[in-house]
Amino acid sequence: MKQISSTLFFFFLFLVSSTVLLFPQPSTSSRTTLIPSTATLYATLNVSHSLLNTFKVVSFQPSSQPQLLQDEEGLGRGFDKGWPTSSLSISIQPRHTLYPAARHESYASLLSARLARDAGRVRSISLRLAMKLSNTMHSLLYPSSSSEVASTDSLSSPVVSGVSQGSGEYFSRLSIGNPPRPYFMVLDTGSDVTWLQCQPCSDCYSQTDPIYDPSASSSYSALSCNTPQCGSLEVSACRSGSCLYQVSYGDGSFTVGDFVRETLTFDGSRRVDGVAIGCGHDNEGLFTGSAGLLGLGGGGLSLPAQLNSRSFSYCLVNRDSTDSSTLDFESDPVGADSVFAPLHKSSKVDTFYYVGLQGMNVGGSEVSIQPSLFQLDDSGNGGVIVDSGTAITRLQTQAYESLRDAFVSRTGSLKRATSSISLFDTCYDFSSLSRVRVPTVSFRFEGGREWTLPAENYLIPVDSQGTFCFAFAPTSSSPSIIGNVQQQGTRVTYDLSNSRVGFTPGQC
Repeated sequence: MKQISSTLFFFFLFLVSSTVLLFPQPSTSSRTTLIPSTATLYATLNVSHSLLNTFKVVSFQPSSQPQLLQDEEGLGRGFDKGWPTSSLSISIQPRHTLYPAARHESYASLLSARLARDAGRVRSISLRLAMKLSNTMHSLLYPSSSSEVASTDSLSSPVVSGVSQGSGEYFSRLSIGNPPRPYFMVLDTGSDVTWLQCQPCSDCYSQTDPIYDPSASSSYSALSCNTPQCGSLEVSACRSGSCLYQVSYGDGSFTVGDFVRETLTFDGSRRVDGVAIGCGHDNEGLFTGSAGLLGLGGGGLSLPAQLNSRSFSYCLVNRDSTDSSTLDFESDPVGADSVFAPLHKSSKVDTFYYVGLQGMNVGGSEVSIQPSLFQLDDSGNGGVIVDSGTAITRLQTQAYESLRDAFVSRTGSLKRATSSISLFDTCYDFSSLSRVRVPTVSFRFEGGREWTLPAENYLIPVDSQGTFCFAFAPTSSSPSIIGNVQQQGTRVTYDLSNSRVGFTPGQC
């Protein structure tokens, strides 16, 4: 475990003892047009608490691995038999509790690695969407006349492995097989197919859990090529009558293997049989650490679709904390303080969850942004998705610049950092403060409802010395993305039966 230097320790004591509050006023020099609103004007950022977490996350070491989940009393009824999915729950925890950040010398180094992963994630989404819209995914298929292929290598596409830094900032703990064995899986609302690494491995990356062995599970069964599940895959092939799958993620990452049925066991020993998942024998790219990926997207092969879930929800805890939360299916009704956004579906791509975003607010005033910058067009381009895997919210460049300028115009009395940091161009020096009062930032959805963010969800530390940056970034690619930094501490409910997404603060 790394030790905090005496200089940093006394620096932190100074922060704790400080009680300064700043009350920034709008700058009169800004050219950003603001429209009056009645929303909350200011939020308070707890600088000391955020900086304490930066020390904790870098020095954190897991005490032990989670215990194996026993399932002697599992119900054993599958989703295809009308099993009610109430009370299905899976634990969620931040990446560093599985893949310790202690190997980083500083929080700045940890942040740099996070942002590198995040850049890969955003590129992946943009490329995958572009591939789907242009139908190039189908070019990976081998000729349909070849009903038999020799090995899973026949499904490999000519791609180069991505940056091997690991992917996913949040992991779920799900048990697979009979007897059930727990595995850490990346939580991903931007993917449909659930898969995990399987023996025998032709090429498997390093993971925390033992690699799944299908021969040790009595509930494992191969899917035949003529099943609806196999037919629903974007890329598939056949070997001796069994279905093979491939999922490529646009950045060079991919998984290839057998498409099979397996039993999934949730917290509380609730069991669901016959779920179609990928048994990956060749897996390369951005997946280091986890056993595989939990597909929560909007397509027919996703876990919510296979469970016939009317809704599911998750709450993502602060990624610098050691807390955990849950992913729940058939979630309880959201509270009175929930903010709802219309859920839109692309006619071209059914994986992503698009929300009806109309605009943004800063300090209680509407930012002048053309609504068309957030709209999904008939061709499948544009729009705004909610994504569990992207960290920093990306907005179309014109929208981002208007939001940033509105925020800067109301923080004229705050000390700016001397330079930009990585993808952040708006940073502040809070090194002498314990708390600071800042303008609120809100998403304004179609229908007029506003989701106001806590200050720590848009001003984040980039080192342990008190530098904080405005946690939004511009993009020229499609779509815009609401990332997990903005979702922290909020239960996000995908109300599929009513085509809406709910945001409920403080429900972790």
